[in-house]
Amino acid sequence: MRQLQRLNQYLRLWQSSEGSPQSTSVAAMAARCLCSERHMRTLLSRWQQLGWAEWQAVAGRGKRGTLRFYRHPEALRAAFLREELDRGQAQNALALAQVDPGKLEKLLSPLMGGQWLNNRPTLRIPYYRPFDSLEPLTLSGRAEQQLVSQLHAGLTRFVNNRVVADMAHHWQQSADGLSWHFYLRPQLHWHNGDQIEGRQLLVRLHTILHSDCGQRLLSSVSAISLPHALCLRFDLHSPDNWLAHRLASVPCLMAHPSLPQTGAGPYRLTCFSSALVRIESHSQYHLRHPLVETIEYWITPALFDRTQGTSCRHPVQIAIGSENELNALRPVEHSVSLGFCYMALRHHNGFTAAQARTLLRLLKEARLIEHLPLEEGLITPTRAMLPGWPVPPLAGAEAPLPATLKLCYHLPMELHAVAEALRQVLARHGCQLDVHFHPAKSWRDYPALAEADIIMGDRLIGEAPEFTLESWLRLDPLWPIVLEDSGWQQLLTGLQRIQQSENEAARCDKLRKKLQQLMAAAIITPLFNYRYQVSAPPGVQGIHLNAWGWFDFTRAWIPPPA
Repeated sequence: MRQLQRLNQYLRLWQSSEGSPQSTSVAAMAARCLCSERHMRTLLSRWQQLGWAEWQAVAGRGKRGTLRFYRHPEALRAAFLREELDRGQAQNALALAQVDPGKLEKLLSPLMGGQWLNNRPTLRIPYYRPFDSLEPLTLSGRAEQQLVSQLHAGLTRFVNNRVVADMAHHWQQSADGLSWHFYLRPQLHWHNGDQIEGRQLLVRLHTILHSDCGQRLLSSVSAISLPHALCLRFDLHSPDNWLAHRLASVPCLMAHPSLPQTGAGPYRLTCFSSALVRIESHSQYHLRHPLVETIEYWITPALFDRTQGTSCRHPVQIAIGSENELNALRPVEHSVSLGFCYMALRHHNGFTAAQARTLLRLLKEARLIEHLPLEEGLITPTRAMLPGWPVPPLAGAEAPLPATLKLCYHLPMELHAVAEALRQVLARHGCQLDVHFHPAKSWRDYPALAEADIIMGDRLIGEAPEFTLESWLRLDPLWPIVLEDSGWQQLLTGLQRIQQSENEAARCDKLRKKLQQLMAAAIITPLFNYRYQVSAPPGVQGIHLNAWGWFDFTRAWIPPPA
């Protein structure tokens, strides 16, 4: 990129005197700029025409002249960055933005929010961390799940907590519940423009079915076949009336079998790096097309320094817009998350059910969650796993705590405060808490979990919350550890009986009773919910919170400029 090269050459000369006038020669400047003397003279002439600098030469070869600077390099960088972004050249802008985080903050902050670029509505979102892998089978982050749901479609999808058709226009179930047919829409297209073939979806489904996650999520499926180019058949060895829900969940999204970042959702991925993620609307999408054509996540950790007050307060409280618009930003929508942070207790000889009940009583009496030193309005304590699913009274006697207990917990960061508060409460009752933090968003690949007495983590809940909890019981490595072999097998048997109920309300009610049994036995308890919030400037419309605490990209829109 020639523009960046010239800027870097200008910066080298500037740095040698910090912008003060220099007495120098063409040869010395050429050596500093790593170019020939002839090219150096061309650069000096060009900079003088642009008003960047002035070169006053002195007659005679090798004589020293005077170089004066009129533009600061970072002011030029900001101008170039805006120019490239206005042209929609995100990759060029990314190259120009290769500066330290403090400078990057100043460069990018005025350019966030809603813009019209080349008659294309574009939304730029500052984000606080790089994204993890976007493979649907291994996702754990809230932002990653939101993004992947925009990139990939499923055979079915969730709308207002209901499962509806997506790539399949409808489905049929046999009378015995052992055979399901999903009829595909004609003229489905991948993001690269290729028409989607049924055999490609069959290959992807077999990949899912044989993965660790798929073997548990689709445990009732015995075979998947393609009886017709536009029909997929699922044969089951036992009825599973959650099957359409399972195929709408994130692990079952349909990525291209040989191009995993290529999907068929409303947006296609055009850039994925540690500094920029860019998605653009898919012109051949089979459902309603989004109104914002381009969405960019600019990974700018400095913008999320809570001490500066220049961006969102927390990852669950998103701000869309520039620093200059902060006074105009308004909370568009807010809600209390259905997802929750939880505490699980593993009963064994060294930590009995009676002792677990004592610990939960102490937690409640100390009002531990209510007194956490966290930012006001960020969380809300809960005594229900879902609305209408209250934590029941603990059944059974209590017992003195053991001398030591081991706590393992993973992200989010608020659990640091919970762990410290719990350590202090238990210490007052003669119990030493050995604390271990797992810096991840799930328990996958964490062998030390089997040694824990107390476990804390975060349970995200998207759409169809009851089904999400059923999947949690099946998929999370937490449950085989907490329940041990016999209890885990009993749970799986109970879930299989529940999934055979044809009536969804009956399935949800049975699942509620199963989870309330686990809460009453002091095995699991919810701790708190988050308060989701999204704020936007007046120039961004149609912002509606979804179940992930993000907003629905397909409904947002940007009014055209006056």
